[in-house]
Amino acid sequence: MNRYAFYFDASRCTGCKTCELACKDYHDLSPKVAFRKVYEYVGGGIDVDEAGVVRSNNVWTTYTSMNCNHCEDPACVYVCPTGAMHKDEMGFVSVDHDKCVGCKYCELACPYNVPAFDAEIGQMRKCDACESRVAKGENPICVDACPLYALDFGPIDEMKKKHGESEWFAPLPDPSYTSPTTIFKGCSVAPQGGTSTGEVLNPKEVE
Repeated sequence: MNRYAFYFDASRCTGCKTCELACKDYHDLSPKVAFRKVYEYVGGGIDVDEAGVVRSNNVWTTYTSMNCNHCEDPACVYVCPTGAMHKDEMGFVSVDHDKCVGCKYCELACPYNVPAFDAEIGQMRKCDACESRVAKGENPICVDACPLYALDFGPIDEMKKKHGESEWFAPLPDPSYTSPTTIFKGCSVAPQGGTSTGEVLNPKEVE
């Protein structure tokens, strides 16, 4: 059985959020639930002299499109008291809605802020990598929707061979905590992971 992984290239992402909208539409999600979120990370500044003339401008912005990373060591699975959050043989982390009691422990444990509480059903929901599409040989809907090919998906060995090793850049959390399977590629202005030279510009949108 193949195990799969996502790939994200920050050098291609323009923050258009087409991936996010496609996911919401395909899964018929409410406005308060999102399986994929686009983080807008900004930093730098403008140097202005006493006359108000701009001397230099080093403002930068990066975008990071993120859904569940279907981690090798998923914190959400370890803290789930009912076994509702589980990882299958394809490597996908999913919610068993026959077991979920909506305790939100998974939401608190996930460093990527992935599991979302759906008040309409009183349970947790999250990305399952469009498992039904993958079973038919199709890509997750977000991958096919990206107009600039910033996203890719496939068997994990093929993704590593095609895209190389994952990079750690801000605002991603330390990958050693859960070992995400997503392969992240940064861009020229993306700060090194673990630094705080910028800030998330859209915190309420991605919370």
